[in-house]
Amino acid sequence: MNQKISRRGFLGSLLAAGVVGAGALTGCAPRSIEDEKSAVVLDGGEYDIVVVGSGGAGMAATVNAVDGGAKVCLLEKMPVAGGNTCFAEGGMNACCTRFQKEAGIKDSVDLMCADTFEGGHGKGDKDLIRHMCENSNGAIEWLDSMGITLSKLGTSGGASVVRIHRPETGEAVGKYIVKGMSEQCRQRGVSAVCNTAVKELIMEDGKIAGVKATNPQGLDIVYKCKAVIVATGGFGANSEMLAKYRPELLDAVTTNQPGAQGDGIVFCEAVGADLTDIGEIQTHPIVEQTTGTLLSENIRGDGAILVNKKGLRFGDELRTRDVVSYAEWDQPGKFAWAVFDQSVHDNNLSIEEKFVARNIIQIADNFKDLAKKMDVPVDAFVKTVTSYNDNIKNNVPDPMGRTHSLNPLVKPPYYAVKVAPGVHHTMGGLHVNTKNEVIGTDGNPIPGLFAAGEVTGGTHGGNRLGGNAVCDINVNGLSASNTALEYLGISK
Repeated sequence: MNQKISRRGFLGSLLAAGVVGAGALTGCAPRSIEDEKSAVVLDGGEYDIVVVGSGGAGMAATVNAVDGGAKVCLLEKMPVAGGNTCFAEGGMNACCTRFQKEAGIKDSVDLMCADTFEGGHGKGDKDLIRHMCENSNGAIEWLDSMGITLSKLGTSGGASVVRIHRPETGEAVGKYIVKGMSEQCRQRGVSAVCNTAVKELIMEDGKIAGVKATNPQGLDIVYKCKAVIVATGGFGANSEMLAKYRPELLDAVTTNQPGAQGDGIVFCEAVGADLTDIGEIQTHPIVEQTTGTLLSENIRGDGAILVNKKGLRFGDELRTRDVVSYAEWDQPGKFAWAVFDQSVHDNNLSIEEKFVARNIIQIADNFKDLAKKMDVPVDAFVKTVTSYNDNIKNNVPDPMGRTHSLNPLVKPPYYAVKVAPGVHHTMGGLHVNTKNEVIGTDGNPIPGLFAAGEVTGGTHGGNRLGGNAVCDINVNGLSASNTALEYLGISK
């Protein structure tokens, strides 16, 4: 893969934010180097549940399982906790929430299901979709009960109503959730055992009996358990898997952190797990290409427009991500400029920290000067933005068909980021049912094996709507842990 992404910020920013795994877990006593050198296979201890992956799904599963009375070990192969969740920008889709009701927004489970199914091009599993949508409000309330409140509402592409939930501060939803969930794990005496990569599932009598991992010294270590929850994320940073399933995306930049290698898919396949929708890979249309930095979904949802190198809009900016991506690839130079004003800037804190601070954004006090910095035809660009604003002011239907977030760009200064599609999300993965049991190639659940988040397939079909990933990880992290507790005979 054309890896144009520096992830020094991945480690540095999380260290500063305090979301680094402590490297040890209550009950996982450290061993001396001499002990490790003398051991053939190290003993990591015995647990009820081992959770593999400390992103949003893994931490949700861990917190809920501990609260349910289970002894849990949380393993993470990267040096820090958080995974791809750390880079989630937009928010969390949820329906029928009190925040929607307070804002006078009418939504329903059926409508969210319909949006998700249609947005996925009719390829999603309707049972999995309904499971996610029916439990979305419960996940919002569960997060809120721990002080992780997503009360600010916004719009995302493919949603019929205002449904995306964000932190009131305007900060990126992923980092906000990771910080909050890391603290919840800490309060329960659990920290991610970092730099520990699971390589193999251990089976005995056809059931999960543990995992074999590699510790920071490169030695094998076994964690015994009766249930495993796989939350290792997708494979958006694995060039070999991308080449295998979607070779045309091999040269695209990726928004994924380096750990998104599909590990969980591989070690689950080795024990007979079935896969679904594995070739469904999403590109995100607004990615800055020199750094692979994602421009938040909220920026389009709050009013940004997209123009090509001729200074012209080329469609409704709030179409689904795949449609907008293909539209960009059809433009001269295969890129676009995302253009917005100070109001959008003020509503999204990540613009300042990720784009302004890194000097990968153009800023001007008027559209004429902005066009010059963008190197697009001045007259055409000024006419494009002026016409857009005038149509909104005069209540004229948008000629590009945009019906949502028609917010005029009238508050200077004005901003533009050069963007193009990047590999963002792998919709396919492990075949699971609505209880988050991993299904084997024989059609039956693999006893003791559960999965949640991007490592699974089926929910998003051929395209994931913005905001549904954060919903997915929380709803299904909770669901997987509840099913694991039930499997173990532990009641909450």
